Amino acid sequence: MKVTIYTDGAARGNPEGPGGFGTILVFVDSKGQEHIRELSGGYKKTTNNRMELMAAIAGLEALTKPCEVELYSDSQYLVKAFNEHWLEGWIKKGWKRGKNEPVKNVDLWKRLLEAMKPHKVNFIWVKGHAGHPQNERCDVLATSAADGDELMDDVIL
Repeated sequence: MKVTIYTDGAARGNPEGPGGFGTILVFVDSKGQEHIRELSGGYKKTTNNRMELMAAIAGLEALTKPCEVELYSDSQYLVKAFNEHWLEGWIKKGWKRGKNEPVKNVDLWKRLLEAMKPHKVNFIWVKGHAGHPQNERCDVLATSAADGDELMDDVIL
């Protein structure tokens, strides 16, 4: 089963202001019918990078069976971590990077890796705020969630 996931994260007053994520899942069934599901959530105090990761996590955790996934994000932090194999290096070094500095957001990286396990995921970067319809919609979902009244606590911040 092939699924396309579009994601975006947003944070007001980054780092550590209110933030949100937006995710769109698109699936075409065997009859050619397109199914679209939108997800979003907001947090009281978070960062943009955490919300970019949460957008991907939310999309993958919403899948109920193994899928081939094309995941589109405007976050180079997210996409390069996989496509340029940053994650492999961080894991080999015990979640350290560069000059033996700790990797940020380890809790979400681990959750994302767990969410990916049943799926084959291809990460694709799209330029943000460049008119890509699904990316623009994800941005609206993320910023609306960040500006919402029912914000959750980000357990790390």
